[in-house]
Amino acid sequence: MLKRSHVRQFLAVVDAGSFTQAAARVRITQPTLSVGIAEMEKLMGAKLFIRDRKHVRMTEAGAKFLPIARQLEQGFRAAESLTLEDDKRWPQVRLGLLRSLSGVMSQAAVSTLSELYDLEIVEGSAHDLRTALASGRLDAALTLLRPEDMADGAVALMSEPYVMMVPPGHALAGQTVPPAALAAEVMIARRSCERLQDTSRFFTKNGVRPRFALRSDNDDLCLRMVAAGLGITTAPLSLKIDTLQTVDIEGYDFTRTLGLCWSEDWKMSSAAAPARTRMAEVLQDAIGTFI
Repeated sequence: MLKRSHVRQFLAVVDAGSFTQAAARVRITQPTLSVGIAEMEKLMGAKLFIRDRKHVRMTEAGAKFLPIARQLEQGFRAAESLTLEDDKRWPQVRLGLLRSLSGVMSQAAVSTLSELYDLEIVEGSAHDLRTALASGRLDAALTLLRPEDMADGAVALMSEPYVMMVPPGHALAGQTVPPAALAAEVMIARRSCERLQDTSRFFTKNGVRPRFALRSDNDDLCLRMVAAGLGITTAPLSLKIDTLQTVDIEGYDFTRTLGLCWSEDWKMSSAAAPARTRMAEVLQDAIGTFI
């Protein structure tokens, strides 16, 4: 289904004449923009742009779609204006972000929401964010969801697996291996990982007791150290940086679901319903394509 994010990305490329500049205009990374345009071309069954080293040109199909895209964007803006009065009750939003979100994902989420609200961001663990929601110190949180949350008004945005990440050219890259194959590997411990204890128990149960070269709360540092060849680590797939490769481990099937949870004020107030719906829609467009 064609989304508003697709239309905005298409128009940004047309107006900027460059994928790099277009990504900056819509506040996403260039690879994310490329993925969005590729999805759009697949949905429409036609190439929209021709790219070479110096230029981006519209195809005939792209030129035909351009006036339609501009009309669609005008329609979206008109529809937005209908809900502005409902949003005025909450011009400021206190949003919690899970500490183990990737920086790229957090950037995509905040850049879209900052166009709609005056944001105050609070970072924390899943437990920290739930405590802040319960006490009314947050309005909403982008965090881990539990099965019971869906019955309590939460909105699921994406699910992803935890995988073993290894440096480029690692002997096990791209393979599916038993846990014992990792017995001689040096590990890096992501202390922010929600599955850290489960992962430790999994490897201990399978007789794997590795040496640790680094233990850190800084996810970016951990992954960069994997890329540097210091060791290997498990992490949600969305944290993978470009140079890393993955290894599938037999029996290691942990996953996580990310979504929006609300404070009692936002959850119970019918007047807040437009703001909740709007936030869920823009975040679905912003981060729903990361996996």
